[in-house]
Amino acid sequence: MAIQLGRKGALLMNNVIAILAAILMGISFSTGLFELLIVGRFLIGINSGVGLCVQPLYLGEIAPKHLRGGMAMGSSIFLTGGILAGQIIGLREILGAEAYWPLLLSSSCVPAFAQLLFLPWFPESPRYLLIDRGDELSCAKALKRFHGSSQYQREMADIQQECFALDGEKPKKPWQLFTDGTVRWQLIAVVVITMGQQLSGINAIYFYATYVFEQAGISAEEIPYVTLGTGACECLTALTCGLLIDRVGRRYLILGGYLLMTLWSIVLTFSLTYQELYSWVPYVSMMSIFAFILSFGLGPGGITNTLTAEIFVQSSRPAACMIGGTVSWVSFFTIGMLFPFIVKGLKQYCFVVFLLECSLVAAFIFLVIPETKNKSFLEIKKEFHKLNFGRKSKEKETELNERSQLRGEH
Repeated sequence: MAIQLGRKGALLMNNVIAILAAILMGISFSTGLFELLIVGRFLIGINSGVGLCVQPLYLGEIAPKHLRGGMAMGSSIFLTGGILAGQIIGLREILGAEAYWPLLLSSSCVPAFAQLLFLPWFPESPRYLLIDRGDELSCAKALKRFHGSSQYQREMADIQQECFALDGEKPKKPWQLFTDGTVRWQLIAVVVITMGQQLSGINAIYFYATYVFEQAGISAEEIPYVTLGTGACECLTALTCGLLIDRVGRRYLILGGYLLMTLWSIVLTFSLTYQELYSWVPYVSMMSIFAFILSFGLGPGGITNTLTAEIFVQSSRPAACMIGGTVSWVSFFTIGMLFPFIVKGLKQYCFVVFLLECSLVAAFIFLVIPETKNKSFLEIKKEFHKLNFGRKSKEKETELNERSQLRGEH
């Protein structure tokens, strides 16, 4: 969709899917047809998958490189805000009662209608217009609207340089990336950090949250309100990450996030083990839960999608985002199916598995993924040349520089 319809067109079409899903879920109760609910949930799943792939893609392509991280983080910021909003309106006093669940499910049409109303006023991705469609005039118009008539030339030159380096290369299909040696380590990085995000233990944290809150003396009636704190934590850290990402850098934030999650997994394992021995231990467990969520939101929760959109050039980026999204949802489904058995077998020691996973992903990031802050897509590609080609990387880099110089002379 992002290639055929464009980034903006794909997002607009995706809203139609969301509205159709909301209608089906809304009328399923009055018609008595549970099949409509199933179809509606299936369609809203498609909407979520497309949105999580295309939104960071569009935001990353329209932003100048010194603001690209913060712009791409906008998707994660509003995602966590949406989760918090869902937790609030899902309270029993609002729409959480059984009689109101059709309205609760249909509320997904509200952001879809808002985007259908406002997105048409925004231009298409300038990179898509020039590199994919070859429309330099529309690209210049879009850049002027995004950056102003006096500031767009630098971004235009950067897009033209990438266009010349690609030399008319067509957008690749997802399966073509698996046989393309020029993106081997980028693809491995996307698979590792995307799987790491879903298998990091964040789902285990939410599973144990209710138990920990009960042990801390919070009544069952009050737990839904305390759970709002977890959603607020994610929203707060996503916003903080958006403010820090272009200052601190992607590498430090995601690496620090995984290391902190490893630390809190250790603390949580011990605190859950001795939960009933000392009266103060449940409060340590509660603190560890919130600290784990904060660490996740500050690193893996927001940086993963940003890196996926940054470490590929234009011809590979849509396919890479599709692969990353597929890996993410397959990992989420897998952990959802296996997690009950993991908890039943290991109990609180399941966090030992997650701390090992977090430490291994942190080691991979430290050894493989370069910093992408304030770098163009071609500069990031050069960083990966050293891994993809080894000794041949210098020759490839020299060739790329010569082509760029020829373009400048031309």
